Amino acid sequence: MRVLIACEYSGAVRDAFIKQGHDAMSCDLLPTDSPGPHYQGSVFDIIDQGWDLMVAHPPCTHLAVSGSKYFAQKIADGRQQAALDFVRRLINAPIKKIAIENPVSVISSKIRKPNQIVHPWMFGHPMSKATCLWLNNLPLLKPTNVVDKGDFKTWVCSTTGKTKRQSQWMYDAACVARTPAERSKIRSKTFQGIADAMANQWGNLA
Repeated sequence: MRVLIACEYSGAVRDAFIKQGHDAMSCDLLPTDSPGPHYQGSVFDIIDQGWDLMVAHPPCTHLAVSGSKYFAQKIADGRQQAALDFVRRLINAPIKKIAIENPVSVISSKIRKPNQIVHPWMFGHPMSKATCLWLNNLPLLKPTNVVDKGDFKTWVCSTTGKTKRQSQWMYDAACVARTPAERSKIRSKTFQGIADAMANQWGNLA
């Protein structure tokens, strides 16, 4: 099977499909973090090259509800609309089997509701991170190893004074990251258990 992993620089999902014997390639504007087949550039340069399956991770910066306090500005200057148009182009790509992955976002209200929401704890990682999947001609992912949901951190935001609660691993990522870009990179990487489930379950479809 020829598999395109769009908007991925970590190589996690790409390498999971390669391990299953598939012809997989990642694509992103950034270079890959892990050596392997990778196209650095726009996904739309190569999207019509006869792929059987695409798993896409479009940027969530202007879409995720976690950043809703900035939505008014992003709607006004067109950034959110551009991000939504990008997702629509991916969903309507000339590829039979498509999975779009994103956190809880306005894709649900502006385009369509996700087919499924999964968490790392459903695939062997004791951590919580709501991951939405919009699927075309693909079955729902089946949990492979349900474990504990992990620890949570409650803290008070120094800017707003509001009490917040989030997964401990996400809180830790914010603490160790040196820049916002580094924090985003840590939080956005696909967990290995989910990547393996995608390759094992979707890669075996006729």
